[in-house]
Amino acid sequence: MAFLFGRRQARQDLARSARDLLPRMWDTIQQPKVEDEISKLLSQIKITLQGSQDADSSPENVAQLVSSIIQEDLLYHLAHTLHLLPFESRKDSQTIFSYVLRFKPPLSSSPNPPAVDYVVGQRPEIVVELCKGYNQRESVMPCGVILREALKHEDIAVIILYDQGDDEKFNIETVSENALSSGNGIFWQFFRWIDRGSFETSADAFTTFREVITRHKQIASHYLAVNFDLFFSKYHEELVGSSSYVTKRQSIKLLGEILLDRANYNIMTVYVDQADHLKMCMNLLKDDRRMIQYEAFHVFKVFVANPNKSFGVQKILINNREKLLKFLPGFLDERGDDDQFSDEKSFLIRQIETLPPAPVERR
Repeated sequence: MAFLFGRRQARQDLARSARDLLPRMWDTIQQPKVEDEISKLLSQIKITLQGSQDADSSPENVAQLVSSIIQEDLLYHLAHTLHLLPFESRKDSQTIFSYVLRFKPPLSSSPNPPAVDYVVGQRPEIVVELCKGYNQRESVMPCGVILREALKHEDIAVIILYDQGDDEKFNIETVSENALSSGNGIFWQFFRWIDRGSFETSADAFTTFREVITRHKQIASHYLAVNFDLFFSKYHEELVGSSSYVTKRQSIKLLGEILLDRANYNIMTVYVDQADHLKMCMNLLKDDRRMIQYEAFHVFKVFVANPNKSFGVQKILINNREKLLKFLPGFLDERGDDDQFSDEKSFLIRQIETLPPAPVERR
């Protein structure tokens, strides 16, 4: 029994030792000495969790180590220090994080893994620290992978969306779903990371951003509806208006997906009511880059197909009817083999042709 207890204690010591060493990575004098020690510890933890080529992992050992990782708050310290770790240690940390977030003990009655319950209920700061990983190029990829693993659980999306960026500890039980966002929370930092980050940062941050606002549709749709003005003003200015071709294109594409998703019907009806949104979209149709035009078309068609157009939207379409009827037949004619696109274009032409002579107020 003493031998077994010693082994159990050793597994607990792995997590405790790693937790105690990680804060020393911030000391530039100690850092080189600590790197080797922390690398060995993280490698041992990874092997204990997932096994190696020579030996499989033990379910009992895994359960004990995961419990110790949670108890020692190792996940927070890893998230906070990830960008300071050597390359291989960052990879090991990503593996450890992802494994622990998935792990459920046998016969567990909880719908979530213990680590997810811990993060949501006691340590939401872990999620915020992982998002802040986009501030340093070294931690972009591992933090992105971990966040998208965590975002399989809707409560993680709630933390990202409803964090207010203040000193008050986040409590998921007291979240007010109908309260306007301050715009200072961690979710709103994604606009900066996407628009102003390096190519790698921008691409990974956009992938995570997309996951936040599309994976858990009911939560995201309500949040976007409540914060409609703030969200779309930033979305248009910083993403659709980005000087980066890639950011601009993928943002217009995502906008089309948001508007066409049935879960976002209420958002779509408000969005297509606004004449300024139609003006922006029509300007994108004239962009000299074909894929920008193509993605803009899928937003434009929502305005035209709407059977209950606002007065302002009708006015713009009617005033530009002749120009549109000249422009659309030859629009992206190289896509002639795309039957769906051709059918949609023909439908829009018919809709514009049958617009009334002058805009009418809705009943």
